[in-house]
Amino acid sequence: MTFASGSKSSGNSRNLSSSFRMDQQHLEVAVAAAKAGAVELMARRDDRVVREKAPKDLVTDADLASQKAVRKILMDAFAGYGFVGEEEGENEPPEAVRQGKQDAPPCWVVDPLDGTVNYVHRLQSFAVSIGLYVAGKMRLGVIYDPVCDEMFTAIDGGGAFVNGRPMHVSGQENLYDSMMACSFPAGVKGDSPDVARFVRVLEKTRALRRLGSCALNLCYVADGRLDGYWATCVHSWDAAAGIVIARESGATLTSYDGSEFDDWEPRFCVSSSPKLQQSLVELLA
Repeated sequence: MTFASGSKSSGNSRNLSSSFRMDQQHLEVAVAAAKAGAVELMARRDDRVVREKAPKDLVTDADLASQKAVRKILMDAFAGYGFVGEEEGENEPPEAVRQGKQDAPPCWVVDPLDGTVNYVHRLQSFAVSIGLYVAGKMRLGVIYDPVCDEMFTAIDGGGAFVNGRPMHVSGQENLYDSMMACSFPAGVKGDSPDVARFVRVLEKTRALRRLGSCALNLCYVADGRLDGYWATCVHSWDAAAGIVIARESGATLTSYDGSEFDDWEPRFCVSSSPKLQQSLVELLA
């Protein structure tokens, strides 16, 4: 089964992955969904309801409204697909999807508001993130930053783009000349290994940033604005779309210790060149 432009899935997930073909419709639907989610975010930006899911881990009514809008568009277009989202208890993929079985349905992986703390404080660096996982691999990524009006997109094997412009990594190889970013877990403690890694990288690089959005950090590596980024505390929905975008821009991606990357347990680092990646892994492992 393939889905040509203008077609719609039937809701029967049998053998979807084994004969799946990515096409422009998947990208167009994901872009429309990201924009719909962003409308909900911007409408509530100055008047939002905030609560703590866990200490220092926030959720707002905007997260929930965005996911609802995104989910409706995606599932209306492709009713046979799986869905993983940060909110509403849909955090785990079906086991067949996780295992990458060929007869498992494709699965959307959505973060309706990546960068919630920034959003709550009315800072920049938040986005809607939509990935599509098919037959053992993330194969589509769409990330929309509504503040800067930047739409980052990638399809497996088709390159990465921002607002239609092709993106490429910086190619930086020298750790000392690089600008890096990292993510910390909510409620990180001073004696955490993440803090120790931060200090080691800080001492060896030109600059190190914490921008507050995994999705946008990956996009910035893809566009050469950052030379590298690592995270040991994020979830599948944080990284799903950005991983495709970074990979399609030419970035080097592994687990933070240099082992194989796991889409469902993203503990990773990504760099603008293999040489820089090796230097970063040596500091993080």
